[in-house]
Amino acid sequence: MSAKIIPRWSTERGNADHGWLKTFHTFSFAMYQDGEHDSFGSLRVINEDRVEASTGFGTHGHREFEIFSYIINGELEHRDSMGNKEVLKRGDVQLTSAGTGIRHSEVAHGPNQVHFAQIWTVPWKSGLSPKYFTRHFSDDEKKDKWVQVVAPVGAKDVSSDREGSGPAPVQSPVTLSATLLSPSTTLTHILPSPTTTEGKSSSQRKAYIHIIQSSGYNPSTASGASVKISGPGAELVLREGDGAYVLGTEGSELKFENTGNSVAEILLFDVE
Repeated sequence: MSAKIIPRWSTERGNADHGWLKTFHTFSFAMYQDGEHDSFGSLRVINEDRVEASTGFGTHGHREFEIFSYIINGELEHRDSMGNKEVLKRGDVQLTSAGTGIRHSEVAHGPNQVHFAQIWTVPWKSGLSPKYFTRHFSDDEKKDKWVQVVAPVGAKDVSSDREGSGPAPVQSPVTLSATLLSPSTTLTHILPSPTTTEGKSSSQRKAYIHIIQSSGYNPSTASGASVKISGPGAELVLREGDGAYVLGTEGSELKFENTGNSVAEILLFDVE
C-alpha cells in the first residue's frame, strides 16, 4: 500500500474580495481558471466564502450539480424555487440536488458575517428531480472523531428524509467527513473500498483534505491550526486554508495529527 499527498496551498488558491464577499476557490470558478485545478474526481467546487451582513447571492439558477453548504460561523438564509426557506447556523449542512434545475438565493442573515464552505459535486447521472436536505452536527459530535456529514444515496445510515440524523444523501460517489481536532491529538482514516459506478470498480482511491481557515480571511496571517498528514511513504504539514490531494490504494491508512495550538476544523472527502 502507498499514498501520495500533494499540497494545495491556501496562498495559491483563486481568491476575490468583492467587499460584500470574500472568497477562496480550490478549483476553477468564475473568473479564476486554472487547468491544473479544475476538479478532482466528481468533486468540482470548494469555495470558502465570507459574506457580509445583509448581503449575499441573489436569486440565480443551477442544474446538474449537487450543491451543499457547510456552515462555519454566522447564519445563512436559504430560499429556493422548491419553496424551501431556512436559516442555517454553525454545524448545519444543507444539500440541494439541483437536478433538472432550481433557483435559489443565499444571504447572510442577522447582524454578522457568515462564513461557510460551498461545495459542488457532479451527479452520477443527469435528469434527476431537484431535492433539498438539511442536517445538523454539533461541535461535540465532531470533537476528535470523524463524522460523516454527506454520503452517497444508499450508503449505510443515509436517510432520504428532508431532515433527520445521519449524513445528507448526495447523488455522487462522494463522502464528506468532518472533525474538530484538538491540539496534540491524532485521528486516522482508512481509504475505503470503492463505490461501484456503472459497473466500474478500482482499488485506486482518491481523497481531498481541506483545513478550514478559521482565524481570518488573509491566509498569510492565518494562525493556530497546523495538521501533519501522513500516509504510507508520504507526509505533509497543512495550516489553515491549505488542502491536499491524496492518491492511494484501498486500505491505506492516513494519520492526522494536530501539531498546532488551536482546534483544527478538517473536511475530508473520499471521492471517485
